[in-house]
Formats: sequence, structure tokens, C-alpha cells
Amino acid sequence: MLTMLSARAGVAPPPIPIGHNVKFSISRRLRIRAAEFPDFLPNQVENIKDSSARKLASRIERVPVNLSKGCVLSSCVKPKEQTEANPVVLLHGFDSSCLEWRYTLPMLEEAGLETWAVDILGWGFSDLERLPSCDVASKRDHLYQLWSTYIKRPMVLVGPSLGSAVAIDFSVKYPEAVYKLVLIDASVYAEGTGNLATLPKAVAYAGVYLLKSVPLRLYATSLSFNGLPLNTCIDWTNIGRLHCLLPWWEDATVNFMISGGYNVVAQIEHVKQKTLIIWGEDDQIIDYKLGVRLHCELPNAIIRQIPKCGHIPHVEKPDVVSRLIVEFVHSDQSQRANPDSVSTISVPV
Repeated sequence: MLTMLSARAGVAPPPIPIGHNVKFSISRRLRIRAAEFPDFLPNQVENIKDSSARKLASRIERVPVNLSKGCVLSSCVKPKEQTEANPVVLLHGFDSSCLEWRYTLPMLEEAGLETWAVDILGWGFSDLERLPSCDVASKRDHLYQLWSTYIKRPMVLVGPSLGSAVAIDFSVKYPEAVYKLVLIDASVYAEGTGNLATLPKAVAYAGVYLLKSVPLRLYATSLSFNGLPLNTCIDWTNIGRLHCLLPWWEDATVNFMISGGYNVVAQIEHVKQKTLIIWGEDDQIIDYKLGVRLHCELPNAIIRQIPKCGHIPHVEKPDVVSRLIVEFVHSDQSQRANPDSVSTISVPV
């Protein structure tokens, strides 16, 4: 084990003395090595090569959030500094975690924005040993309790993919908590989990087990991005499935699946907040036409398209996404969006 750890660090292992000092030497090195990351993260975090993911993983904390049936130690990345301005709160997509924001979050912080990254209840790295319900109402209440306990000011709520449905549902139910919305390649027109909600539990668990599998995750990662090199694709797959290695992940995901999931189609017209829609031009997961439809149906929205970009722009084109968010945060609050305008951002490649 010591040889393996030393090889990872790029140095030769030192000579090991014979006797009881061997155990002490190994345990001490393991403690030093593990100190880079919170102890609640799966051990496989050590295998991640992406330096930005490692840095963000080292910042993940668990904070207590009180729900009706008890307290949940909830995972998030807190801002380095808190200001009096409206904070930016980053959600993530379906079955993902705050590590989605490994590139964009530091850029938003560099631009002077108070930025939080929050794991949605049931996903990410929260402690769910005493499994709460992970249905839509519970996810909404969890986000509200976290917001009212720690953030306490109207926020710019950012939701990618299914996180857009989470953001719309939350902003309609708690409009006082949301100042503006940013929706990225929004998955908001699916009518919940559909027939999956009627599956027998044994079948649902089998499907969830497949969802965690490396081949399926690897395929989904390759589909989400444009021309990703194999080594990067493997590393990003490991980042994307890290939270799946927590012991309660299967139960939480099945709980969400059989609960019916998100169906926010009827809520879209009730969104009052000014909204920025960001869309990757080459999204292979959700058709850009649905982005145009969302732009038409939201009462106060603008849309920006990013060329040569897939389903997860905040990972693939973080510089552009961070610039768009910063400009949107600082834009004139009273300026009304032109409902007929569709703009395209040119991205240097």
C-alpha cells in the first residue's frame, strides 16, 4: 500500500524499518494523504486526476439542515467570502453533484460573486444514512431550509439540465427566495419519471444499479460533450459517479424514481423572475428547439446559445458560462428582455 501511495505521489518509497513502527508509518502516511479531502467522501476521490475537481472536492462541507423528520448533514461548497449582494447558488443536474461546477465556480468567485454550490437532496454527498424522502416536495423543502438557514437573501439560482426543473419549481413556490434564474440546457418538459414510477421495487433497483455502472456512465459522458479524449472521458466519468459510491445512493435514487419526479410544465408561465437561458449548440441530450420553446413561454427571459458546445456548458465552456452569468447578475434589474431576441455567443476554439 505504501509503495502504491508513494508511486502516485511521484517519489520512491523510503526504506521501512522492521517492527511495530511499520504500522505507525503506514497509518500516518494514510492520514496525511487523506487530509486533502473531507473524510465523508468515498475513497475513490483519490483516483481523480482533474486538479480542478480535486480542489473543489477539498472544499465540500456538510452543514446541518433541519427538516420535518430530522436533521440532514447536507453537502455544499460555501463561498470564500460573503457580501451584501445577491448570492449565486449553483444546483446540478440529475443524479450528479456540486463537482459539476469545478471549473465555473472559481471563475465566478474571481469575478467577485458570492457563490454557493449546493447538492440537491438525494444526490451529491449529503449524509442520508437516516434516509429522508427524496421526492420533489422534500427536495424543495430541503433547499428552502438550507437557504433560510445559511443564505437568507434573494439569490440568483442556477439550474443545469434537470436542475432547471428544480429551480423553476422552487422559484414558483418560494419567489421571495429567488432574485433571478439561470437555466442551462434545461430539462423541463419531461412529465416526471413516467412509467418508471410504476416499476416494482426489485426492477427499479436493478435499473438503478445499471445507472451506476461504468460503461453506462462512460457512454453518457461521451454523449454529453464534444470530442472528449478517452482519458479525460474516463476521469470525468469517475467524477460524475463518485457520489454513487455512497451506501445510501441506491435507496435515494429509487425513492425519487418511484415518487414520480419533476413535472414543471404547468409552472413555467408562473415564473416571475428575470431568466437567462443558456444552451449548447451541439446538445445531443435535449433539442435546442425546446430551449426556444422555453424562451417563448417564460414571461421574462433572454436566451444565449454557445457554439461548439454540448449538454453541459459549465464544464465544457466554463469561461463563456461564467461571463454570461456575471453579466446577467450585474445587468439592470429594470431592463425587460426582448422576447423575440435569440443571441449567439462566439467561442474561441
